[in-house]
Amino acid sequence: MDLENVYFFNGSAYAGKSTMVKRLAEKYDGIACEENYHESLMGGLDWNEFPNLGYTANLKDWADFIRRTPDEYAKWIEDVAKECEILELRILEDLVKTTDKKIFVDTNISLETLGKITDKDHVLIMLADPSISVSRFFDRPDSEKQFLYQLLLKEKNPDAAIANFRACLEKVNSQENYDKFLHSGFQILLKDESRSIDETMQMVELYLKLKRI
Repeated sequence: MDLENVYFFNGSAYAGKSTMVKRLAEKYDGIACEENYHESLMGGLDWNEFPNLGYTANLKDWADFIRRTPDEYAKWIEDVAKECEILELRILEDLVKTTDKKIFVDTNISLETLGKITDKDHVLIMLADPSISVSRFFDRPDSEKQFLYQLLLKEKNPDAAIANFRACLEKVNSQENYDKFLHSGFQILLKDESRSIDETMQMVELYLKLKRI
């Protein structure tokens, strides 16, 4: 697969990956594969082949989702990412055959796989403090997060339920996982609240050696 025009963004939540993918695609008349772009293939999946992606699609009681232990939640997130990678690679394989445009990807593809399929200067790891993913999880207004929050509030002991779910988030957004990104060997951009979006974009363009043709 020829990935010469594909640029991958991986890293932690709240680091600005989605914003950069969108802004860069606009500036370079490219294609934005935004967060969870694998969902375009979800409709035709065999859940026996993708059981972790099928977990929420086949869930009968959403209370089961929020009652999992941190270890169970982290293992599910890890396995979902592996299944997402398969779908993302399918989408990218089709895209690069049909367009010469630059493609900017907010990706679940693992560091190991990225190291095999593309050049290092086509990958940028964007990182925010791990604690942000926990403390700000319910701050975003998107419907999925607010749905989960309302579920937690309906539990018999909402405080305990919220504490357990935050422990799940902490497990996924651990310092250990952060350090894996930080020492991955790919280019790193740390989030700086004092830096504007335009300034961040300039740094991203420099790291990825992007320029208009």
